[in-house]
Amino acid sequence: MVDPGIAVDRTPEAPPMLRATSLTRRFGGLTAVSAVSLDLHIGEVHAVIGTNGAGKSTLINMLSGELAASEGRIALDGRDITTWPQPHRARAGVGRSYQRTTIFHAFSVLENCRLCAQAALPRNWALWQAAQRCQSSVAIAREALASAGLQDEAQRIAGTLSHGAQRQLEIAMCLATRPRVLLLDEPLAGMGAEETERMLALLVALKRSHAVLLVEHDMDAVFRIADRITVMVNGEVIASDVPERIRTSREVRIAYLGDAHAA
Repeated sequence: MVDPGIAVDRTPEAPPMLRATSLTRRFGGLTAVSAVSLDLHIGEVHAVIGTNGAGKSTLINMLSGELAASEGRIALDGRDITTWPQPHRARAGVGRSYQRTTIFHAFSVLENCRLCAQAALPRNWALWQAAQRCQSSVAIAREALASAGLQDEAQRIAGTLSHGAQRQLEIAMCLATRPRVLLLDEPLAGMGAEETERMLALLVALKRSHAVLLVEHDMDAVFRIADRITVMVNGEVIASDVPERIRTSREVRIAYLGDAHAA
């Protein structure tokens, strides 16, 4: 079943659900990500920010398994998954969304989620049963839609949803795979103010039962929702702390605004 959203009280000593240690990715002579370490905890939104080309998408691709790390280690709930391919990580509990919507526009909202649930619950032995009649995957899909606030849109064609609702559907599709970690790549991109508010409320609810990594350019939203912020510049981490300290960091202001604004 989809996680019920029970709040988790995390102490600083609690082990992370996902830990990246000294992750590095090279493309020939270019180092896109250099020795990045971060911890993702259930009960927290951990935002990764940086200008274009900072290495954020490369980092999230390594965490999800779509890119192999040149160096470093990734552990999920204490288990080394560094060499695991993306499908294996997804089945183990690492879900992600993308900068561009990846829904099946011609299918219903429910069918989009059911397909994701089915992928996470393969039943090779049930060859005689139509996949659409699998009650387990349908139930998981409906619970995922409810968690994402789309239960009333289940029978709509996905392509007719608003942009914001399509982004919600992407998260519902992630939830249908029953993840413990959510890697969200710019989920607020292209949203208006009302859609942004709905998405932020959804993320606050989801962090109660998931470890959430958020890559986002909307700084107002990041500082409202993040429990911890990691700042990347040219593939390296220059700061990682609670939002209040990131906001007042001279090094971060220099990286974003230049020396003249950092006094």
